Amino acid sequence: MAETTHRVLRLLGLLESRTSWQGPELAERLGVTERTVRRDVVRLRELGYPVEGERGLDGGYRLGAGRGLPPLVLDDDEAVAMVACLRMAALSGTDEIGEAALRALTKLDQVLPPRLRAVASALDDATRALPRTRPAVDLRVLQQLATAQRDQTLVRFSYRKADGETSSREVEPGRLITQGERWYLQAFDRGRQDWRVFRLDRMDELRVTSWSFAPRAVPPHDRDRGLAQRFECVLRFEMAVDVSRVARRIPAAFREGLEATATGCRFRVGALSWGVLAWEMLGVARDLERSVRVPAQPHAEAFRSAFDRIARQVQTLVVAGDSSAPPVAVDVRRQASAAEADDTAPRA
Repeated sequence: MAETTHRVLRLLGLLESRTSWQGPELAERLGVTERTVRRDVVRLRELGYPVEGERGLDGGYRLGAGRGLPPLVLDDDEAVAMVACLRMAALSGTDEIGEAALRALTKLDQVLPPRLRAVASALDDATRALPRTRPAVDLRVLQQLATAQRDQTLVRFSYRKADGETSSREVEPGRLITQGERWYLQAFDRGRQDWRVFRLDRMDELRVTSWSFAPRAVPPHDRDRGLAQRFECVLRFEMAVDVSRVARRIPAAFREGLEATATGCRFRVGALSWGVLAWEMLGVARDLERSVRVPAQPHAEAFRSAFDRIARQVQTLVVAGDSSAPPVAVDVRRQASAAEADDTAPRA
């Protein structure tokens, strides 16, 4: 069935690429018999495509004028999955994506058969969204970047980093990436002569130029790259704690070079902001002065400032009436990381 569907779509693509085709030509291109071509033409007509056919030497197949979108053919699981995904997008934000998802749901509800409409309605009644605000994404930006990647044209924009620093970028778009509710562009930054990943909601004044570029092989977006390539905020620490504690508290994707020392351990750790890095380290040692040594390195003061601010906030979370209870640091750290972190994208 999948092979047949793929062949029918290939046939449709051929018919759209040229004014007319002879039956033998189509059969040769598709690697099938002329009889199979005739059956596939009938299938396209059943789906709503006006495929015209004429006999004789000057005859052949062509797409008629005024063709429109054919009926959407989905099985039960596909229809329910589509409703669930659209409803998730519609409920979890009020930006353009949420509004477009809501419009699509309304249209989909009108064409679903009664049985599936009842399932979709039950899913709607049972679904509630936790209050949250995702970074707004302009659908026009998504369209522009996707088109620029397809047409291999340079893109220019102003980019704002996590610390507020802004810069002008000229990039060769490689691919769009989505993780959670955030969108990223993986692109070759011409100014830095290296691949970077940019958050779309931090882009301003985006402009697709008319200058083309020779496509490069896009490197895999994985966690095999070094911390400095993946995170904006990276520091080296020496701690008076056991290696096993650090290994439990900080995921391997966020640290490197973890090794034991005579007084504890040392390692490097990365995050997308100093606040998130402070929360991560707070989960390992709450007393920075006694347990942690931050060797002299750039941005160490930015980390200390964030750590001190967050440590003071955590001190207010002691259970009322129980002065011996430790601060509720772990759960709060996770919540703050989810709300504040970009994700594990490379630094821009």
